[in-house]
Amino acid sequence: MNRAGIYLKVVGIILFLELAAPAGAADAVARGKIVGGVPHQAPVWFKQSFLEIADDVDEASEAGKHVMLFFQLNDCPYCDRMLRESFEAEPLTRYIRQHFDTIAINVRGDREIAFNEEISVTEKQLSEILEVAATPAILFLNQDNKTIVRVNGYRAPQRFRQVLEFVATRSYQTTSLADYLQAKLDKNVYQLRANPLFSEVNDLSSVDGPLMVIFEDGSCYDCNEFHDGILAHELVRQEIAPFTVVRLDADSGESIVDVHGNRTTPSGLARKYEMIYRPGVLLFDEGELLRRHDSLTFPHHFKESLRYVAGGFYRQTDYRSYSQQRTEELLEAGVVIDLGRPQ
Repeated sequence: MNRAGIYLKVVGIILFLELAAPAGAADAVARGKIVGGVPHQAPVWFKQSFLEIADDVDEASEAGKHVMLFFQLNDCPYCDRMLRESFEAEPLTRYIRQHFDTIAINVRGDREIAFNEEISVTEKQLSEILEVAATPAILFLNQDNKTIVRVNGYRAPQRFRQVLEFVATRSYQTTSLADYLQAKLDKNVYQLRANPLFSEVNDLSSVDGPLMVIFEDGSCYDCNEFHDGILAHELVRQEIAPFTVVRLDADSGESIVDVHGNRTTPSGLARKYEMIYRPGVLLFDEGELLRRHDSLTFPHHFKESLRYVAGGFYRQTDYRSYSQQRTEELLEAGVVIDLGRPQ
């Protein structure tokens, strides 16, 4: 029996035990709660826009700036951390204010926003149209009101600085963000660490069951936190068990075989999947890419992403529906869901 089969068998045993529990036992369980959210207001210097984005772009262009749309969610711990570290701390505060007009958009908001000539909807509807699945989501617009760069989720200040400079210097006119970061980022920030979870696999197509591919390199500002706070977390360890976990050096030219049997290199694979964040994570099952993590993800969200793939839930529903159903399931079972950063 492969790892996925073992996982499903264990889940079945747990469900049997729950159903076999004495009548009324569930009634004694207090409803769980969600903790770890962090309320945070956008900085007062963010632009007070009328949400006519084309007009905002024209004003920014006249001032030699770009428009930055900051999609946020109330109590989002990732938004709080990024606002504190990058938007409210020097030297980035000064740089952002000099080169960008930043507009906050609430992904569950009801304000009307005219994104372009074709799209005039509420903030919530725009977030759905743009498939904002992780907050913060940051879109940079050029003078033609076109998205030139999108950042999904948290970025360390040092890495975000390079994204800002890529846009502010208009380097997007001559190169890709991936190539720009490759040339600009400090490669002596991190040394790749061993981890007992990692398997030495050069042929990804040979993996039976769920596969996790992790991209790291020497420019990874978040890799130590990923190892110590995420991969080592008890709840993550429970859900990662069915996976074969392969860590690749995104700078390596070593010969490997991808999930489809094609010969490539770790650096080539990183380019193929447009992995511009480190540590970037791809989750596969049966050769199909099912989930990707392009930013640092705290334990609860990370372990639920793993469960979605390893448990085969992707066969029945999309991830957003799964997440909503799973949250209610955990709360009904009395579980305290901690969305925050591991302590």
